[in-house]
Amino acid sequence: MKSLHVLFALTVIVSSAGLPAADGLQDNIPDKVRRIPEAGIELPEATEQALRSRLQQLQTQIQALKAEPAIDHSLLPDVLIFERAVRCALDYNEFFADNELQKADGLLTEGLRRCEQLLAGNADWTSQTGLVVRGYISRIDQTVQPYGLVIPGNYSTDHSVPTRCDLWFHGRGEKLSEVNFLWDRMQNSGRFTPQNTIVLHPYGRYSNAFKFAGEIDVLEALDDARLHYRIDDERTSVRGFSMGGAACWQIATHYADRWFAANPGAGFSETPQFLKVFQQEELHPQPWEKTLWNLYDCDKWSANLLHCPTVAYSGENDRQKQAADVMEEALAKHGIRLRHLIGLGMGHTYDPTSAQMVDRILADLAVAGRPQSVPMIHLTTYTLRYNRMRAATIDAMQEHWKSADMRVICDLQPSDRGPVLPVLVRNVSAFSLNFKAGELPLPARTLTNLISSQSRPIQVAIASPDSDRAPQFLPLQGPFSDGGFELQAHIDDSGHWVSGTQPAGLRKKHGLQGPIDDAFMDSFIFVRPTGTAANAAVGKWAAEELERAVEHWRRHFRGDARVVNDQDVTAEMIQNCNLVVWGDPASNSVLAQVSDRLPVQWDRQTLRVGDQSWDAAGHAPVMIYPNPLNPERYIVVNSSFTFREYAYLNNARQVPMLPDWAVIDLSTPPGTIWPGKVVAADFFDEQWQLRPAGKP
Repeated sequence: MKSLHVLFALTVIVSSAGLPAADGLQDNIPDKVRRIPEAGIELPEATEQALRSRLQQLQTQIQALKAEPAIDHSLLPDVLIFERAVRCALDYNEFFADNELQKADGLLTEGLRRCEQLLAGNADWTSQTGLVVRGYISRIDQTVQPYGLVIPGNYSTDHSVPTRCDLWFHGRGEKLSEVNFLWDRMQNSGRFTPQNTIVLHPYGRYSNAFKFAGEIDVLEALDDARLHYRIDDERTSVRGFSMGGAACWQIATHYADRWFAANPGAGFSETPQFLKVFQQEELHPQPWEKTLWNLYDCDKWSANLLHCPTVAYSGENDRQKQAADVMEEALAKHGIRLRHLIGLGMGHTYDPTSAQMVDRILADLAVAGRPQSVPMIHLTTYTLRYNRMRAATIDAMQEHWKSADMRVICDLQPSDRGPVLPVLVRNVSAFSLNFKAGELPLPARTLTNLISSQSRPIQVAIASPDSDRAPQFLPLQGPFSDGGFELQAHIDDSGHWVSGTQPAGLRKKHGLQGPIDDAFMDSFIFVRPTGTAANAAVGKWAAEELERAVEHWRRHFRGDARVVNDQDVTAEMIQNCNLVVWGDPASNSVLAQVSDRLPVQWDRQTLRVGDQSWDAAGHAPVMIYPNPLNPERYIVVNSSFTFREYAYLNNARQVPMLPDWAVIDLSTPPGTIWPGKVVAADFFDEQWQLRPAGKP
């Protein structure tokens, strides 16, 4: 066999001259959307065969490892990342430059070396310091996903003190294949490497601003790293720049109580203003689109940063300074002055002085870590997807996609009823309090009295600033033997707050609240129809949309969607996965089983949604709903994630495009924004029922 280095030298390099720059005005034309990622270079046959030969060697070794009972199978993902990276680049034409072939060769070498290490019972990378790449199997689609680490030199596997961890979110990279990501993480420490700190670099499933599956990748990568390293949960931060700065804003505002600090740089913090300023785009959103901006418009969630010290950075001359300016204005409304460092004369980059200042500030914040208790808990949310802050959880909302707020004043107030814990709620119909030992600061005398039953229980005073009704009082349960206190409360049919869980029934709740895109943030399976559709146009459209969904899940979220025939769906799949069914009741047997229990009626002649109806020969529904076969999981009809190719051009566009249900007119072909002409779309109400037509 010829040397790979000789074969690489023969590779034809395709010029990129004339390639349009990202984010320019040419990216505002839906009918002229460039491909992302772009097609790779053409490989000489000999070069490709040489790489495939080495890939086959690695695959053979992996099969041997899987069959070997003596090895630590939990470490297999640390080998699989190399196989999948090179295989995908070869199979999907994702080598973008000739030097990436040498990178792939290096990854295969490391993969083969790790195989040998595992067989020998000496996985040396698990105790390696410096740059380390690892992998985990994602629950979303069972694919292996990579992440990078920078392990400080003084860390060891028997480290007796938990170590600070900074999560660093990378910038936009349209050519950030798994090959390029892994190679960079094996060669480059990154912009910040604080002393005595593990730096975790999530892949985020490519270039989506760490939203949706990219967001889950952050959480799964951190969970996996925590299995292998002694990470200090009280001293874990989120940081990033450019697209990574946008990620930092949304991860910080949605999970504010998990981090001791946030350090966003540049990027964007919301959708509409950024696209007008940065992209110069004229926006004409549909009503549901505007509503769905509430999911990732971080200025609307800014009050949550009361729980997360935040240090923003912008270059003085960087257009993306707009992100921090928006958040600065939003935080000011809550009495918070944003610590915003500005690099004088800087464009889209850090200057050394600001970088040093950021490092010093975060080092000081890390000394204290997250506080065990706080005087007040504040939670703002627009969806039950993000419904918890410290001890407070919003279990049900009066109406989704409008601001729901919960404030718990943890400084007990004296009253003739005994000690009182004030709770203020808005747009909330059920909540829980779950204080762990030490989370509710109590005077020693109060705690002694409670334990000895010398005083009445702490009373939770529930009030709403939007109501003239006097506060209602419910007893806080506890202290329990573990030192905790708790309460579950909901509004009953008479409009009064009562203790206990909500009565049984179908309702929106955490992880089961929509919209359609939410189904792809957890385990899902595409269910292919094996029958014949009642209408040929519907069958053809559904088949093409399924084929597109598989391709774009891999292309944009770097996963392999699991596809099964309708007749092969098992009880285990129904129990553990969101089912994404394609076709119509005539062609898909799973859809036929549940069609009479869905709020959309669909037969050969007519498609009905409430009082509206359409000709079934040329219309199809897309929707999300609790699966009647297992109401703890979703069923999705005829849809993958709802943003399409036009949104790939700018990460701020990558937001849900459809609500809980929509009707598609198939006479308009699918495009880069919509799957056809959307003739109706809306959200279900809090009980998963159709809302009255015309309700805003």
